[in-house]
Amino acid sequence: MGPKTQRVYETIRSWIESGRFAPGDKLPSERTLSAELEIGRTALRQVLARLASERFIKAYGRSAYRIVGGSDVPAPGELEPWKIHGSRRIYENRWVNLDLVDVEPPGVERFEHHVVRLHHVAITAVVDEQDRVLMLWRYRFVPEQWGWELPGGIVDADEDAAVTAARETEEETGWRPATVEHVVTYQPMIGMVDSPHEIFVAHGATKVGEPTDAEETGHVAWIPLDEIPGLMAEGKLMGSGTLVALLHLLSSRPTAAR
Repeated sequence: MGPKTQRVYETIRSWIESGRFAPGDKLPSERTLSAELEIGRTALRQVLARLASERFIKAYGRSAYRIVGGSDVPAPGELEPWKIHGSRRIYENRWVNLDLVDVEPPGVERFEHHVVRLHHVAITAVVDEQDRVLMLWRYRFVPEQWGWELPGGIVDADEDAAVTAARETEEETGWRPATVEHVVTYQPMIGMVDSPHEIFVAHGATKVGEPTDAEETGHVAWIPLDEIPGLMAEGKLMGSGTLVALLHLLSSRPTAAR
């Protein structure tokens, strides 16, 4: 993909990610896009094919595309949430807090439920032009296990999670990622633990030096995405954030690359 075609790809993708088009919206016709973006129809179709393979858009009919997203599955109605009558802290330090929460599920007698409150975390998957992902080989003493992880860490107070994602990547690997893009926010143990995890993806990075975080760093390597399923089967990928980010990358790859 040449520079002009890449620019058009980035432009249309930015339209989608900025909300210019909502999920389910129809993209303008090829003729309209070709004129507005000053690109030939053949090159434009290469851009649209890439966006479709990456699941930003979906083809329907002949030479027509809609934005991927949205859902036709209705949320069930007439269900009651749990009632929360109060909460008391029974342990706290700078890393972990433990609360007892007075809860009442619908139709069940109220009781106290333990809730572990941890930090907000940001994790980054950096992918290069060779379809490799930047990873760290680390030892984790809790499971007493070596394995591959993505760089990431705690979001400081009043810090944007995207800033954390880029900062932690550089501190732990010595590589400064290009612009990071948010993928998903999720809770890894939603029944008892409160610890929002934000996943980011960056395409490309620049080597700026050696890792500076002595506690968190490990052996730094670029791992081919083709090797990820095998590492997963061997149990060599550690942490839910690493797994969520890598599964996203694998599911988003162009069909020809799978």
